[in-house]
Amino acid sequence: MKISAILAIGKDGEIGLNGTLPWQSKGDMQHFKNLTSGHCVLMGMNTYKSIGRPLPNRTNIVLSNDPSFVVEGAIMARSLDEAREIASRYNTDDVFVIGGASVYRQMLDDCDTAYITKVHKAFEADVFFPNLDEKENWVLDSVGESGEDNGIKYTFTTYKKR
Repeated sequence: MKISAILAIGKDGEIGLNGTLPWQSKGDMQHFKNLTSGHCVLMGMNTYKSIGRPLPNRTNIVLSNDPSFVVEGAIMARSLDEAREIASRYNTDDVFVIGGASVYRQMLDDCDTAYITKVHKAFEADVFFPNLDEKENWVLDSVGESGEDNGIKYTFTTYKKR
């Protein structure tokens, strides 16, 4: 099983503000959909709440240690170990960690790839992702397509763990 992180980050590593993305980008959302469709996605409870529904054409695993929090149409995991075990049961090579910050932080060591959309603008934020360019065990593997939505430029990048 291959575990990958997928996210968009602002110029200063920002990934969220008040439980939402600080920007809107149709191009990034399409890229996310293209990469994750047909695979497992692992998210925390707050990320699920920000999306508001299970993502179609994916196995949705929602991580929450609150036993009263149940999502119809998703598989609940009460620990990271349980989430890993659940993901390993599905006939998919890829599991995508899609947030939030706490889940990224806890799962980054398990990931061998990080698909990062770099948004070329700084935003107000209260949640940040580490700069993989500053991490010795991560290397920029490829720089892909660039685009612009709502006056906001972005570039798709892929990082690999050494």
